[in-house]
Amino acid sequence: MAGALATRAASMGRSTSFLRLSLSFVRNLSDSATPNPNSPSPAEAKKPKRKKKKNLFEVAQFLPNWGLGYHMAKTHWTGVSYQITKINLYKDGRHGKAWGIVHKGGLPAADSPKKISGVHKRCWKYIKGLKNIEESAPKPEIQAA
Repeated sequence: MAGALATRAASMGRSTSFLRLSLSFVRNLSDSATPNPNSPSPAEAKKPKRKKKKNLFEVAQFLPNWGLGYHMAKTHWTGVSYQITKINLYKDGRHGKAWGIVHKGGLPAADSPKKISGVHKRCWKYIKGLKNIEESAPKPEIQAA
């Protein structure tokens, strides 16, 4: 009786393993025939990601002294920039307040700094050629009489 049970269990084990193999074979065939709807198509996979634009503080963090004295502008402004004079940075390093002197056409349009609006919007850029125009201009020497 024990021998009969052992042979019956062994034959059942073989049949279940055969059943598992055949089911996995059928599953593999059906998977290869139909594309997975969750996987992206080759055209979508090659599409490059768009760069995330930066707010004023994310641009300024890579400049010396957090961009003080440097010129920055929004990407859609033409001929207008701010020379950064003061930055009040919050703890996270991506938010805060900023003040600067408005420059139009490369020349200061105001004497005193004003608070810059829209510093958290993601459209800021660094203006390369306008770093401290006053410092780079030759200063006339004063002669004592």
